[in-house]
Amino acid sequence: MLIETAFVLPLMLFICVGIFEFGRAFQHWQIVTNAAREGARIAVLPGMDDAIVTERVRTYLQAGALEHWDTTEVDIDRNTQVAIGAATVTASNVTVEYPFAFMVLQPVAELVAPNSVAGTAFTMTASTTMRNE
Repeated sequence: MLIETAFVLPLMLFICVGIFEFGRAFQHWQIVTNAAREGARIAVLPGMDDAIVTERVRTYLQAGALEHWDTTEVDIDRNTQVAIGAATVTASNVTVEYPFAFMVLQPVAELVAPNSVAGTAFTMTASTTMRNE
């Protein structure tokens, strides 16, 4: 009984930690995606400059309790062309790049992404495009 526990317990702990870590990663990704949507909603309005859009995105990230909301990169492109039927219209594209690091599984994530520097976060990217008003 003790030998079986010695073999199975580390595997079960690894699986449980993996479930928590990837659940946390998914939650962060959802917040980053929604922040990009919020930024795009503001970017399509007339008279809104890039500073207001960036502030809105970072406010959403802060409200979502993300650690690095103030260092998040926000890229705004207001001249994206989108096809609607046979015509094309201009749209705004907001891209949010958030640095994410696993709490326990970071060494495993570094094995998956070997180009990363040891101990550094990888970048979650979310992008939203909306037609300008």
